[in-house]
Amino acid sequence: MPSPAPKTLVPEGGPGARPRPVLRAVAVPAEHGGWGLTAEPVALGLLVAPSISGALLGVAAFAAFLARTPLKLALGDRWRHRRLERTLAAQRVAGAELAVLGAAVATAALRSGRAWWLPLVVALPLVGTEMYFDARGRGRRLVPELCGATGIASVAAAIARAGGASWAVPAGLWLVLAARSTGAIPFARAQVLRWRGRPTGLRAPTVAQGVAVATALGGTGAGAVPWPSAVALAAFAAWALWSLHRPPARPKLLGYSQMAFGTALVLVTAGALRLG
Repeated sequence: MPSPAPKTLVPEGGPGARPRPVLRAVAVPAEHGGWGLTAEPVALGLLVAPSISGALLGVAAFAAFLARTPLKLALGDRWRHRRLERTLAAQRVAGAELAVLGAAVATAALRSGRAWWLPLVVALPLVGTEMYFDARGRGRRLVPELCGATGIASVAAAIARAGGASWAVPAGLWLVLAARSTGAIPFARAQVLRWRGRPTGLRAPTVAQGVAVATALGGTGAGAVPWPSAVALAAFAAWALWSLHRPPARPKLLGYSQMAFGTALVLVTAGALRLG
């Protein structure tokens, strides 16, 4: 009778690191900020144009976010031509989560047709770029993080379309969240590096704030982005630029501040569209 499979993996952080159970290692995302970047477009889309189909797309978005972790591990192991205990576990978990995703998308399509497909199709190259880097163990770099955040922001546009919103509204929602990610991700990366005492330049996060504000103002000029959203993004950019020249906050406090800003931006944008 074969012996049972071990329940833990070799620690990734070195000999002194605590091992993680296999199921937790392949099923629980390590990127805490990803929960907020997934919840924001789902919440924004449903607040602006609520519908059952939109809620189903929200379920699909979270299933996709959860599936990223086991897919990353399974593809990474395949890329390195190795088959570990976690490889099989990752494949099974990813399969279950992708099944939920497929069922949610199929049900939404049956209820609302194909009006909401275009934003997700446009976002596929961005998601594909993120997965390409993930499979090679480089998913924490700036380019894949920005691609992933901008890609998942398309869910807000798809949900709004599923709820019957005209094309200008979904485009505005995507622009708002894309601008938010463009400014927030380089800023957070720079602050974490500064907290750890590692050298980092301030040019990239500084330029990112300008790009984020310019994107929001361009969307406002085109009539897609509500002006309160542009003001909120400009206020965040000003705070970020000020913070970059101050002692960095603890990563946990930084995470809370990012969550608070994301929530405020969602509420401001949804309120402006609902009241406008």
